[in-house]
Amino acid sequence: MPVRLALAGLMVVILAAPRVAASRDLANPAVPEVRTPTFGEAVDVARELPRLHSLLASWRGELVLERYFNGARATRPANIKSVSKSIISALVGVAIDRNLLPRPETSITKYFPELAKDRDGRKQAITIEDLLTMRSGLESTSNRNYGAWVQSRNWVRHALGRPLLSEPGTQMDYSTGNTHLLSAILTRAAGTSIWQFAQQALARPLGFTLSRWPQDPQGIYFGGNDMLLTPRQMLSFGELYLNGGRAGGKQIVPERWVEQSFVPRGYSRISGQRYGYGWWIRELAGRQAYFAWGFGGQYIILVPDLDLVVVTTSASDVAEDRRSHRRTLFELVEDLVIAPVAIAQAE
Repeated sequence: MPVRLALAGLMVVILAAPRVAASRDLANPAVPEVRTPTFGEAVDVARELPRLHSLLASWRGELVLERYFNGARATRPANIKSVSKSIISALVGVAIDRNLLPRPETSITKYFPELAKDRDGRKQAITIEDLLTMRSGLESTSNRNYGAWVQSRNWVRHALGRPLLSEPGTQMDYSTGNTHLLSAILTRAAGTSIWQFAQQALARPLGFTLSRWPQDPQGIYFGGNDMLLTPRQMLSFGELYLNGGRAGGKQIVPERWVEQSFVPRGYSRISGQRYGYGWWIRELAGRQAYFAWGFGGQYIILVPDLDLVVVTTSASDVAEDRRSHRRTLFELVEDLVIAPVAIAQAE
């Protein structure tokens, strides 16, 4: 059943038996019970998607939806593709808070002194923030340029050697090379591999171990692609950002960094969506949403107004149906997960 048609029956079937929210004051009978949607429509549609591997949602800190499809299992890590960029952004925020990195407005020349030899000097103006927001001005290493980049002998040198197509800090041009440069900067600043830094700064505080992921020819962990997380680990990361960088009673990512990450600073001419510090920004079901987006249908979607996090993982291989899958998946999440929660919350 098409997702938009499935929405028509939503009002009739979305509410399950009453369930008391964890935050409810049981001593006060005036506080209404919170009804949790069944998400039956969402699961029915999800089963028909051959590329979908998982669909999870947490609402008000409670796991309310968890389904796996097409042979996927809860314990199997997913290649989260460019969702990795949002994790790299979190690590930059932690490094700045620990005084391992300077402010985002700082030029990257400190870490790549070879830029001082740039003939017209314009590359010296590229900042850490420009890399975070995809506004370095450097020609993209993604899309048609991706293969040549990852087959090069030195990924950092290749990315820095791209011509400037716009002035740094002006035009957004999505490029994984930008995030890989951040990985190289973090490696130098932390004095350890970014895998070890991520283990200590994010994974362990969130209660899990981060799998190793690919490295470039110089041993720098891939910045912005190919990280491996289970869907529940992705959900934990999403809840971390939903809660202002706090988890388990501790401030893991600075609250100010989380807020700044959600400020739109760029606009993609391809997707038509806004971009912050490694997070995409758009409206879903009439609500402001922020999401980490990976190739093929890997998503961590936050809807702060609803205290909602939605996670999906999908097949990450290149196939002709990947774009139609992505569109259908977004409709599913918007119409059959976010909308029911919004209705339930308004009850």
